[in-house]
Amino acid sequence: MVEKTIPILPCRTLQPVLDFYTALGFEVTFRQRSPNPYAVVERGGIELQFFGLRQYEPAESVSTCYVLTDDVDGLHAAFRAGLKAAYGRVPTRGLPRIGQLKDMSYGVRQFLMSDPGGNCVRVGQPTGEDPRPGPAPEETFARALHHASLLADSKEDLTGAAKVIDRVLRLPGERPTPVQLFRLLVLRADVAGRLGDEETATTALAGAAAVQLTAEERESVQDDLRRLEELRD
Repeated sequence: MVEKTIPILPCRTLQPVLDFYTALGFEVTFRQRSPNPYAVVERGGIELQFFGLRQYEPAESVSTCYVLTDDVDGLHAAFRAGLKAAYGRVPTRGLPRIGQLKDMSYGVRQFLMSDPGGNCVRVGQPTGEDPRPGPAPEETFARALHHASLLADSKEDLTGAAKVIDRVLRLPGERPTPVQLFRLLVLRADVAGRLGDEETATTALAGAAAVQLTAEERESVQDDLRRLEELRD
């Protein structure tokens, strides 16, 4: 017996959503305009279906689905390239947007993207043998980074993420490792930029750039180094 799950996601109007997925390399394989707007897009083994709902508010959407892949780096690069070609830039805030590729603390390498309908598509690749999410880290700064990343990316609670980072960096008598400090500052700059707080973003970027990392440490934060360069452009 073979089963397949296909998410059916809402949107206010179909065309902006279809344009977004076409830019990502998807093909529109079905479209119905009446009596009920409906469409299907496919790319390789990924199939997503959408229905139109006039009363729907994309900015308030909580719709999401997860795409498992064995080449998350390849998809992230391809999606970014497609979006830049279609929009003239890689959108990282508002709708639509695509997030940073990250190694999460619960054993998956993933990125999140949100389409013009507000639907969040998580694309990930397991990095360990156990596919089940593990508990949050216990160490102070690792735990703060874990929660701040989830708030910023999964919940789009940018203010909450900023508070977590600011609070942990002000703790008396405790200091993060250089790698932890670097990752926290890059995320703080990212969050500040998405909030429109350019002053804090500039300060956090300068702080991240000033962190002294060994060659081995730099190798372990390649994703964050790439994000730093993107934020500085």
